[in-house]
Amino acid sequence: MTLNHYLITSGILFAIGAFGVLGRRNVIIILLSIEIMLNAANLSFVAFASHLNDLGGQVISLFVIAIAASEVAIGLAIAVILFREQGTLDPEKMNLMKG
Repeated sequence: MTLNHYLITSGILFAIGAFGVLGRRNVIIILLSIEIMLNAANLSFVAFASHLNDLGGQVISLFVIAIAASEVAIGLAIAVILFREQGTLDPEKMNLMKG
């Protein structure tokens, strides 16, 4: 498989994630879509690192995985708190931060 195959797959995954963020009305689905987008970026980093015989992309990918894990933990905690307060996970109905 060539670099183009990996980049096309990464682009498709990123587009699926972007559609999930923009087109869904559930906080959990939005968080999962962000994870798909981060994994698409990881795939690109690792593909370029492999193509260029450099470990920099793999190191960056490890940092992105660590950030994604913390994002999921914090995002799910916020989603649970918002669900307890308002009884819904619809982002349009969440007006907790409005003044």
